[in-house]
Amino acid sequence: MEIDLAGAAIALDGETNAIVDAVLAALRANGGRIVEGAPTGAADILLVSCPLRAGTKAGDPRSLYADARRAAVEMAERGGRIVFLISAVAGMPMRRHPRFSMENASILAAMRSLAMEFGPKVLVNAVGFGAVEGDAIVSGDKAMLSHTPVGRAGSVEEAVAAVLFFCDPLNSYTTGQMLGVDGGWAAGYGRNF
Repeated sequence: MEIDLAGAAIALDGETNAIVDAVLAALRANGGRIVEGAPTGAADILLVSCPLRAGTKAGDPRSLYADARRAAVEMAERGGRIVFLISAVAGMPMRRHPRFSMENASILAAMRSLAMEFGPKVLVNAVGFGAVEGDAIVSGDKAMLSHTPVGRAGSVEEAVAAVLFFCDPLNSYTTGQMLGVDGGWAAGYGRNF
C-alpha cells in the first residue's frame, strides 16, 4: 500500500515491538515524519501501542484513554488521527486469558468513546491483531492458530498494511472501528476454548 502523508507528524504513545517498528518505518517511507519527545497532541497521527501478546498486562485502560484524549483535545481544531494497536481479544475474549481480554475490551470501548466525542475532526480507530509472527510471535497466542481459518499466523507486513489504511488521507469516513487482522480468528472457526 502506498499513501502520501505529505509530511504529517507522527507520534507514538506506548510500547514498541516488531509491528510498531515496521509501522513507523512504513509511515516514514510514505512521507510521514516521526516526532519524538513532542507532546502527542502536536502530532497529526498518534499511534497508541498496547501490549499485543496474551499473558502480558495491557496497561491501565484509564491511563491510555487519558493520554489519547489529551491528544484528541489538541487535535480537535486542526484534525488528526489516532490509531490504537491492540489485541484481537478486544472484540472476542479468550477464555485462557480473561484479564488480558477484559483490559483490551476496555481499550476498545475507550477508542469508540473518543471517536464519538471528537468526530468529525479527529478519526479514532483500532487495529486488533491476532497471531502475528516476525522473528518470533509478536502478537497473539499460538493457540489462536488452530482456530484461524486461513491456517497460519499473519506477517508483520500484513499488520502494517492495516495500520496504513487508517492513516491514509484518502480514508476520511472511517472512525470508531476496529479492523481485525487475525486471519478470521474472531469468526469463531472451530472454537472450543
